[in-house]
Amino acid sequence: MPLPESASVPPAELEARLRLHRLPDLGPRRFMTLMEAFGSASKAISAPASAWRALGLPAQCAEARRLAEIRDGAAHAMAWLEGQAQHLLMWDQPDYPALLAQISGAPPLLFVAGDPTILEKPQLAMVGSRRASRPGMDTAAAFSRSLAGAGFVITSGLALGIDAAAHQAALDVGGQTIGVLGTGLENFYPQRNRRLAEAMIAQGSAVLSEFPLDAPPHASNFPRRNRIISGLSLGVLVVEASVASGSLITARLAAEQGREVYAIPGSIHHPGARGCHQLIRDGAALVETVEHILEALRGWQRLPVGAEPTPVTHPLLRLLHAAPLTSEALADASGWGLSKVLAALTDLEMEGRATCEHGRWFARTS
Repeated sequence: MPLPESASVPPAELEARLRLHRLPDLGPRRFMTLMEAFGSASKAISAPASAWRALGLPAQCAEARRLAEIRDGAAHAMAWLEGQAQHLLMWDQPDYPALLAQISGAPPLLFVAGDPTILEKPQLAMVGSRRASRPGMDTAAAFSRSLAGAGFVITSGLALGIDAAAHQAALDVGGQTIGVLGTGLENFYPQRNRRLAEAMIAQGSAVLSEFPLDAPPHASNFPRRNRIISGLSLGVLVVEASVASGSLITARLAAEQGREVYAIPGSIHHPGARGCHQLIRDGAALVETVEHILEALRGWQRLPVGAEPTPVTHPLLRLLHAAPLTSEALADASGWGLSKVLAALTDLEMEGRATCEHGRWFARTS
């Protein structure tokens, strides 16, 4: 199928860009150095090795550009782009995400499976521990439902734990979500979330990567992809994280990019809360309800159309918007008797304003 985003790039230039993109030790900055020096990827590919060395590029870059595996990989990517819902966004094309274009070291090429137009919609990133607690997963799901219901695209890294909970919850309420991979789109990792990624693509969301299609998992790729998660988003919400969590890298990058950083506090006895507490000490906004995030975004005058939340007056719903709770926990938090809580929850469930899953109650947003 024709690709509108590459319509203004001739096939020979597109193939040359894809060849450059596959070269070893050629990251975004060196890619752009070549483009600025030679004016096009086609001219860069055909330039003498001495010209590359004069730009300070590693010798292996110049030597590898003519290898058969580099040409074959570019040809494979060209064929991949002919598939349905498979796209390439480039830094100099009008459909490249505007927010992402503002960050330092923005990826010159992005492979996207799914709907690329949602990358321009207002996004909130949600990140956290891969080994999240059950309450942490429930909190991530509750916040994701509410934020997606308020009109935000939920962006995360498709990792296990908090990431997966946030993606799935957005889909559950008919929202949109974006997964940013640390591998190529044809070398998906982690495999346990492949079905989730496929569901995202099928339901009008998107999965993307800056890496070549066949790029394998590599430890250095995952911190690198975090700048894309934060760069696409208006802000980053850290749900649950230890002090060694990669989520803190995303939060640090978000702050450097001028994005808002939000953190949900937890028990002082829970190691998974210490990263969030560290972020709060460092200046992140302490978040207890979705309204805290929406209020901050209204202050920026960047709230998406339809995201003005309906005031929540029911005392049980106010508690459930903060976090999913059991009926017993709601009784403790509200000061109501359990029988009164159960009766009220029955009414809220019949009205479609609350739902119970696995023993915990959630506020419904749609």
